This record gives sequence, C-alpha cells and structure tokens, in this order.
Amino acid sequence: MTVRLTVLGNPGHRRVTLFAAAARAAGLPEPAVLPWLDVLRGRYRLPEGGLLRIESPGEEPEVDRLLRGPALGPGYAPTRVEGTAVWYAGVMAALRGLAARPGVRLLGDPEEVAVMFDKRRTHALLAGAGVPVPRALGGEVAGWEHLRGRLAEAGLHRVFVKPAHGSSASGVMALEFGPRGQLQATTSVELADGRLHNSLRVRRYRGEREVAAIVDGLAPDGLHVEQWIPKASQSGRSADLRVVVVSGRATHAVVRTSGQPMTNLHLGGARGSLDQAREAAGPAWPALLETAERAAACFPGSPMVGVDVLPTTGWRRALVGEVNAFGDLLPNLTGLPGGPAEGLDTYGAQLAALTAPSPSSPAATDHQITEPAR
Repeated sequence: MTVRLTVLGNPGHRRVTLFAAAARAAGLPEPAVLPWLDVLRGRYRLPEGGLLRIESPGEEPEVDRLLRGPALGPGYAPTRVEGTAVWYAGVMAALRGLAARPGVRLLGDPEEVAVMFDKRRTHALLAGAGVPVPRALGGEVAGWEHLRGRLAEAGLHRVFVKPAHGSSASGVMALEFGPRGQLQATTSVELADGRLHNSLRVRRYRGEREVAAIVDGLAPDGLHVEQWIPKASQSGRSADLRVVVVSGRATHAVVRTSGQPMTNLHLGGARGSLDQAREAAGPAWPALLETAERAAACFPGSPMVGVDVLPTTGWRRALVGEVNAFGDLLPNLTGLPGGPAEGLDTYGAQLAALTAPSPSSPAATDHQITEPAR
C-alpha cells in the first residue's frame, strides 16, 4: 500500500520544492503541502492518512510576523533578532497541537524538536549521554553585568553567546577578553535605534556599551553560553562540519570554512574540501562521523538531524556544537562515498530510508513507506 506524504512547510520554499523533487525522483506521489501559516491560524484540514513531515517555518515573512509580531509590537521588523522565545513557544504549541490530533502520524517527535530548538537543553542532553561538547556556563544569564561576572568567576575568556532558541547564527556573538581586559565581540547583530537587527555583514564591537546593549537585548529570550573552542583549519580558514544523520547513519557531510568565528555560508562562509578534511583527519575521520551519530542517537524519534561537528586543531578529535532539526538544506550535495546515501541528496536519502523494507517485511514494495520506529 502506498502511503502519502504531507509536508508541513511554507509553499514554494526550496525546502518544500526540493523534497517534492526527491519524491518524484523516487517514483513516489507528489507530497501535499500543509502551510505553516494555516496551522498557526488554526484553519486547516489534514489530508486523509499518510505521514506528516515537519519542515522549518523559517524564511516566510507572514509566519514570522504571526509568531514574533505580538511580542515586538510596533517596532516589529523581520530583521529583528529579539522575540525568539515567543517564536519558540508558538512553533511548539502548533506542533504539539498537531501531534494531539487523532490519526496524525508525524515524521519526527515534536518533543525532540523542542529540545533541539533550545540550545541549553540540547547541550545538557548531549553532555549527559557522554557526547563531547564544549564547556557551558549553564544557568540563566540576566544581562551583561551578570554575564561578565559569571565569566570571570568561571575563568572563561573566550566564549560564544547564543540565543537559546536562535538559528542560522542570528544573534550569535563570539566574545573574547584580552589579557589586559580588552573586549571584542564578533557578531552579525547590527545596533540601530536601540534595536537589534540581523545583518549579513559580520562586524566587531570593542566598546562595552555596545556589547552590553546586545547582551541585555537578547537576555530576556534566554542565552546559552559555551566555551569558544579553537577549531581545525583548512587553507588558512577556520573549519567545521555539518553532518546529516539519517536513521542513525552519517549520510552527508559538508566542510564549512570562514575567516570569521561563525562558519555559516550566508555570513561569508564557504564550502571547503571534504577530500582535504578526510586526508587531514586520517584514521580519525570515522570517529568524527561517529561523534555525529552519537549525538543523533540522543534523538531516537527524529529520522534526520543535522549535527554541527567542531573538529579541534589537527582534525584528530571533535566536539558537537549544535543539533539541528532542519539541518538538511544542503543543495547539490550527494551522500558520502561508500555510505548508504551515495549518489543521493539529503532528501533522497531520507526517502530511501523510509521506503526501505523493514526487517519484518522483506517483501515490501518499492513505494511502501514504513513509519519510523518509536
């Protein structure tokens, strides 16, 4: 029996269109689209039967306005960095509401999405499972003065300050104190008229007044603070890995390099050479991928996660920076050579895992989709 897929997403977004293209290439029916906007407004009908894939609600202005607008008020702008806590609450309420509807079968556990979209909870979960992670400050951060005092007490001089519910490096600050107390913050946040805006240009602040304004503006939404670990390099640029794990296996990896602390591609980062990374890591390469798989194993109800792996200097060991519920948007990237998704993009790999015959039903047809084990 063929089971139809529905995608909870933003119609026309490349996440939705790329997944639909992968479904067609696999010979599966065209997935239906359930708009995030309709779900948030409470006016929608679910297609009969099938599985519901959860996609990111990001990059849709009306969805963002609906989620963050009430909190930001007349000063709302899609570029604003604040309001992530109310955004998080709205998204999770919608997913939990969907999960509670009779007959709905979700591809992905909303409660695991809730953890992945809270960097503090993700860090605690990974650390508790023995997955290597950077040292974190832990606890609440009330504002700049509170943060500065806690960092001094902990002996931390170089840290990343991240909005707990942020994504795409929005609001992230690489903060460092020099030996004589010099202050420098590297971030994409732009201060304008007393408000914080996300910019595509990474800038440096050296004045405490400006840094304090940013931290104080972000603190009410919750902050995660972790040690800034010196990362491996490639061609003289800082490098890390985004590893996609599908059904427990590392299927795709991309090297991200940058001259800035943040390696996000939209902030001036660039894709590096996977071959060079494998050569530099040598016999440690399988262990780097295994680190991502160990992080993914902490989310057994999520058929796909994107893991940010931070190789340390020399590429011999790695820590996990973040785990992303929607970390599979890597266009034109095919699976790791010799792996289970060789020749497939990230969406094709997920569909292949879904349509693979289960051990209990070896005669499953090509178009049969089996629900992930819970």
